[in-house]
Amino acid sequence: MKRRRIEHGLTQRELATRSDVSYGSLRLFEESGKISLESLVKIAFILEAEVEFEHLFPNRPPRTIDDVVDRPLKQRVRRK
Repeated sequence: MKRRRIEHGLTQRELATRSDVSYGSLRLFEESGKISLESLVKIAFILEAEVEFEHLFPNRPPRTIDDVVDRPLKQRVRRK
């Protein structure tokens, strides 16, 4: 991300402001790689890197007929 930030001609402070991520969080991220997922996504959108998230969770090929048949997803029901 640091390389992308520099390629976009942004300082750390400018990226922090545009992405609504604190300057301290951005600095820590560039130094250590530690950051919240929410902040990472905000930064990725500003640096036009959101497409790379698709590679983290690629579509799996179907394994069974149930994977192919269009069925509603089962959802947990919360009881009061």
